[in-house]
Amino acid sequence: MNATMMIETRGLRKSFGEHVVLDGIDLEVAEGTIFALLGPNGAGKTTMVQILSTLIAPNGGSARVAGHDLLRAPNAVRAAIGVTGQFSAVDNLLTGEENLLLMADLRHLSRAEGRTRAAELLERFDLASAGKQRPELYSGGMRRRLDLAMTLIGDPRLIFLDEPTTGLDPRSRHTMWQIIRELVAGGVTIFLTTQYLDEADELAGRIALLDHGKLVAEGTPDELKRRIPGGYIRVQFADARSLAAAAQTLGEAPRDENELTLQIPTDGSVQALKTVLDRLDREAIAVGDVSLHTPNLDDVFFALTGHHEPEKAEKGAVR
Repeated sequence: MNATMMIETRGLRKSFGEHVVLDGIDLEVAEGTIFALLGPNGAGKTTMVQILSTLIAPNGGSARVAGHDLLRAPNAVRAAIGVTGQFSAVDNLLTGEENLLLMADLRHLSRAEGRTRAAELLERFDLASAGKQRPELYSGGMRRRLDLAMTLIGDPRLIFLDEPTTGLDPRSRHTMWQIIRELVAGGVTIFLTTQYLDEADELAGRIALLDHGKLVAEGTPDELKRRIPGGYIRVQFADARSLAAAAQTLGEAPRDENELTLQIPTDGSVQALKTVLDRLDREAIAVGDVSLHTPNLDDVFFALTGHHEPEKAEKGAVR
């Protein structure tokens, strides 16, 4: 495995009976990055996470996680990863601190190490004042922060986040985003599944779209958006004469006489924008304002899967 890759799969397959859930998945996730896996309900996202976190075994193909062969060294893989699922692992019968200490015991930390680590994480996640309280008194955002703190007890190099902000209010979502960014800045790799396309767009360096068990697209958010037609450059002019001259220079394009604008179709690349501005400059046509509009991830998702956005699965469903 390439030393810079935290996850690498080749031809990964998984079936339940005659139902093929993953059909030959080739995937690479670079160390110290955020990688988002998107897909409609039933696409196989959670199955992928379950395989990579050693919870279930694939039927075919190979995978290396954190430098270890998934099937030959599952214990080494488990020692290097953390998993925060869609459904909280927090125990409501224990206090926040006790939940962390329990995880420290499971990670075989000494009592002193466990208490030190728990105190550090409660402080880091702004839960120190609530550490002696039971999580049933926590807000949704506090519970998710505690859940993630429990994952971090073992100082994992790779964290699987399955729907980390489901049900959170906007402020709590942004708090969680900032925590995720800080983890990556510290060298942690994040494998993210989410039903929120804006979340993937905001956080992920690379995104893969999974549909009917196959990867249908992969790339940076901008690369994926450029694959879909519908982008345009909106150019506004100082006066009607400039607008008319630009329309003659650039050819047929939607125009707004009141706003003095043209919408020139584009693939969203910087080069396309530069070409338009260079042509206007050569004709000495004064430009008032320029903006680039590209399809969003919802457009990409719909074009490639036929769904407007990832659907939230029912508990226990294969996703």
